[in-house]
Amino acid sequence: MKHYYYYDSQKCEFVTVEYRNSDRIVHTLTTWLTVGLVIAGLLIGFLVSFAGTPAEIALKSENSELLKQFRQSQSRIDQLSDQIALLAEKDNEVYRTVLGIDPISYDERLAGAGGADFYDRFDGLRESTANLLRSASFELENIERRIQIQNRSLEEVKEFYNSNETKMRHLPVMRPVDGVVLSGYGMRLHPVLGVRRMHEGIDFRARVGTPVYAPGDGVVKFAANRAGGYGLLVEIDHGYSYVTRYAHLSAFADGIRPGKRIKRGDLIAYTGRTGRVSGPHLHYEIHRNGRAVDPLNYMFADMTPQEYRMFVDINRKSNSTSN
Repeated sequence: MKHYYYYDSQKCEFVTVEYRNSDRIVHTLTTWLTVGLVIAGLLIGFLVSFAGTPAEIALKSENSELLKQFRQSQSRIDQLSDQIALLAEKDNEVYRTVLGIDPISYDERLAGAGGADFYDRFDGLRESTANLLRSASFELENIERRIQIQNRSLEEVKEFYNSNETKMRHLPVMRPVDGVVLSGYGMRLHPVLGVRRMHEGIDFRARVGTPVYAPGDGVVKFAANRAGGYGLLVEIDHGYSYVTRYAHLSAFADGIRPGKRIKRGDLIAYTGRTGRVSGPHLHYEIHRNGRAVDPLNYMFADMTPQEYRMFVDINRKSNSTSN
């Protein structure tokens, strides 16, 4: 135990300081309280300097969550951009090409913009935050411009369709049979010959005797057995440089012969397994200007014969009621 002394000038000597127990307790508590307050102050200062105040901590947490949501939104923006690109490709290569409308150029579809800096409102923010907001704003506005271009294109397609109704009735844009596509257009391994060769059409799964319908107006060009593996075959000349073929049939519909005029939705034949086949199905081809093309590019309505006939009946009833 330490002793403290003071100098007594009258006695000319050092005298031991005597403390009462209560004074000792108060002195000890005061000392420790002072030390504790100093340490607490230092800790608070440290936390404020490195972690921030409670309000700053809450703000950082909120910013972190906002950044997470922003990145998710950025991912969705990228997906929308890809979808618009696919729609533009389909618009150029299917709708506009099939209808004979000049495609919209790639540069025009990019919908570029230049000139003044439209995003200077972000200049006061941190560089990383400003860059994120600039990028997102630019991409959103670019998507909006590309959508406007696509809308104008579809309006042009619609206007062309309405002003060329006769041609549109002849285009083969309907499924000839209600069935799943088994094999697509292009190079493939022949199921019977076992060699790779060009498949100039698509194959629909169909039982023997399934009805086959004309996908557009036209004139029957051929209806007989065709050598080369086609079996019973019907060819329809739709005009406007289009010819369709229906192979491996089991029978023709009544009245189907060369020179017969038909309308879209008319019954023309029944599916079968004649010719060089491994099983019953319908082989369907579209030729344009004498060359085979992918029939899937012409099924942009993707309408089955049954759906088409239903819409025709609804339209006929609607017209008779209005008259």
